[in-house]
Amino acid sequence: MYANPRPPQLSHSNRRIIDSNSETLRLYQVWKGTNRFCCGGRLIFGPDVRSIFLTLFLIVTPVILFCVFVSQTLIDEFQHNRGNLILAICVVFTLYVIFLLLLTSGRDPGIIPRNLHPPELEDDGSTISTDWLGSQNGGGGPTLPPTRDVVVNGMVVKVKYCHTCMLYRPPRCSHCSICNNCVERFDHHCPWVGQCIGKRNYRFFFMFVSSTTLLCIYVFSFCWVNIIKIMQKYHCDLWKAFMKSPVSGILILYTFVTVWFVGGLTAFHLYLILTNQTTYENFRYRYHRKMNPYNRGCGRNFVEIFFSKIPSSRNNFRAKVKVDSSSIFATPMSFVHSRRPEVPKRSFDIEMGKRQAVAAEDFDDIQSQLGSVGGLERSATQPRRTNWDHKANWQNTPDTHMLAAEYGIEHGLTDREKHCGDH
Repeated sequence: MYANPRPPQLSHSNRRIIDSNSETLRLYQVWKGTNRFCCGGRLIFGPDVRSIFLTLFLIVTPVILFCVFVSQTLIDEFQHNRGNLILAICVVFTLYVIFLLLLTSGRDPGIIPRNLHPPELEDDGSTISTDWLGSQNGGGGPTLPPTRDVVVNGMVVKVKYCHTCMLYRPPRCSHCSICNNCVERFDHHCPWVGQCIGKRNYRFFFMFVSSTTLLCIYVFSFCWVNIIKIMQKYHCDLWKAFMKSPVSGILILYTFVTVWFVGGLTAFHLYLILTNQTTYENFRYRYHRKMNPYNRGCGRNFVEIFFSKIPSSRNNFRAKVKVDSSSIFATPMSFVHSRRPEVPKRSFDIEMGKRQAVAAEDFDDIQSQLGSVGGLERSATQPRRTNWDHKANWQNTPDTHMLAAEYGIEHGLTDREKHCGDH
């Protein structure tokens, strides 16, 4: 039906451009999520990391005002250096809150590494839904089930397949649409810290929120102490005391409003900790209406969060990885893996890879040489092993054929074309 496609011939300049792009990079330099890295991959942040500066401003500014304008009166009023102690406690407490903020925001929250190809359709100990098995009897190639059943503490829990990361998510794992990663024990994505909150940083997130609440109460209380001291010293009413120390009045109003926000958040997460829930589970599954498979009692739940060992990161962002020359082509090469399993599993991750500039005329030259084979694969059958993304566009582009020829699988393409022609 179709003529056998000839392998495209690349010019010497195009071949030189492709070969020169092969180099060794760090994992964080080719990371496919939307994260931001600092200090050579040692610190990982979310894409909205700039919000940290706003959070720092909201914390540090009232503390500076307190130390400059309010604490001076307290130092004069309290004897035996108790006023200096009040000031020192405020400064140290603020530094502690900032440290918790950076510890929450700058570490891996529990990102699960992506697969380079879809998993095999085999039994790995989990149970496949009978409804899905019945739908496969109608014909068509095998596909990966959207969910699987696993047993957690004697209860059946469904785990979903992630089409982006090409893996079945572990229990309590969810895919963050902002960071574009699957996060273990995903709680939520916090814009105030610019990071996902997951298994590896939830403890520090709660400590940050609760410590911020205590800091607000501390400043609020001593601002009132300052107002009372002014009233006693000058024998004036409350309004005149505010006029003599307007910064105290501003801080009282500011901390009063803020403590309702961070204090309410602290109380809510304390409830989640004692019932062993995440924010995502609480809003989606409503465990108070049914049994929670993760609830082990208030005491054990509290120990699990604060006294259990934090697992090591599953990702070594500073590890060296080899970037193939194919990284200059914006083609979803996981398609090649799913159709031809015998092809060596080389690094085709080009979504976030480091690309080198290719001259426009050279790229046009490549496409013009491959234009004749652009539509050959559109009548191909479904993938032999898996059809893991029902919404994916399986039409091949000229770049796919060029790369197929580059890695020696043009023979497989020809066989499938002949098979289509016989039918």
